Amino acid sequence: MNSRRVVITGIGAISPNGIGREAFWEASKAGQSGVKRISLFDPTGLQCQIAGEVVGFDEARYVSAKDRQHVSRVTPLAIAATEEALADAGIDATAMSRDELRQVGVMLGSGGGSQEFTEQQYRYYYTGQQKQCSVYVIPTSTIGTLASEVSMRFGFRGLSHVVSTGCTSSTDAIAYAYRHIQMGALDRVVAGGVDAPLAPLILRGFLLMRIMSTRWNDDPTRGSRPFSKDRDGFVIAEGAWFFVMEEAEAARQRGARIYGEIVGYGSTCEAYHRVRLEECGEEPARAMGMAMREAGIGPEQVDYVNYHGTSTELNDRIETRAMRLAFGQHASRVPGSALKSLIGHPQGACGAAGIASTLLAMRDGVAPPTINLEEADPECDLDYITDIGRRVAIQNAVCNCIAFGSKNSAMVLRRWDG
Repeated sequence: MNSRRVVITGIGAISPNGIGREAFWEASKAGQSGVKRISLFDPTGLQCQIAGEVVGFDEARYVSAKDRQHVSRVTPLAIAATEEALADAGIDATAMSRDELRQVGVMLGSGGGSQEFTEQQYRYYYTGQQKQCSVYVIPTSTIGTLASEVSMRFGFRGLSHVVSTGCTSSTDAIAYAYRHIQMGALDRVVAGGVDAPLAPLILRGFLLMRIMSTRWNDDPTRGSRPFSKDRDGFVIAEGAWFFVMEEAEAARQRGARIYGEIVGYGSTCEAYHRVRLEECGEEPARAMGMAMREAGIGPEQVDYVNYHGTSTELNDRIETRAMRLAFGQHASRVPGSALKSLIGHPQGACGAAGIASTLLAMRDGVAPPTINLEEADPECDLDYITDIGRRVAIQNAVCNCIAFGSKNSAMVLRRWDG
């Protein structure tokens, strides 16, 4: 296949540890956690009362008070991250012609979409507040319309799609955009991930599965502990990370600043279980191997790995095993980090968060740390950067994701050298 090169020219981030790309990045490389006691609702009575919540986010700047009654929190989060990514890329949608707007696609990944909005609608109904229910309960609760909210805000008339594959959602959405540009179907795509799952029944559902951290309600920033021997589950989170993706030559011709290039993607399914991972780690390893092969590199040419690192006993152990299968002896030598230690687990948006932090690490030559790794699990024995960022010259990086339903996705990013 005579494929085209695909680059990223804009980044937007609305994160629990920083609103805006640079705030997110400064906090991340300094090892500053965004996990805190939940304030969006009263968590009293729940076993887990902490989350990676975006505090201080001004929803009214992106969605009017009238419209906010009819959309989920994911909508202003996604619009805010998209707006920043476009500005970062030097793109003004208001100055585009109709034909130009027709050439811009929107592809976003989300695990839950507007579930918190739907939960609120049921709460209104069953507490005698039916008049508070939105007339748009059906379209807003339909996950596919989330991309339309972004398209409508900026006038983009290209395809407008949502990928929902659990925790791999945003990695897969970005890969979907990558393929469209690579094959010449589009020249430019706004792509990324968003989730806002902070709602009482969503938390109760995860608690029933016994996979959430419950020990750190009095010390929230220590709750997310990937690869640590004393970890007791993940910390749920929200946020949005979006990108402007372009065909490389078009980006160069307009003088765009380029963060990096997408050069490989792999995705597999273990076909094993709704939530459990297969102990052998073969399929997540195969996804990483597929991505590296497409990128034309071997494990020894990977300079950094952004781990899925959920802080669950099963995921961390098997991801480490998958690394050893995919990287062989180089697994112990390649540095990596788990961003979720800093922001919690933003569900389907986590892949986009990892890609954003990896691109910024390439730019600055500093890889973010994994915090709270006070005593490593003996079965988690790789080079996890700890405490504060580490100077690392990154030419090639692997960003890894693992999802419910036995799904695995990995992406290779390359530093742009022209």
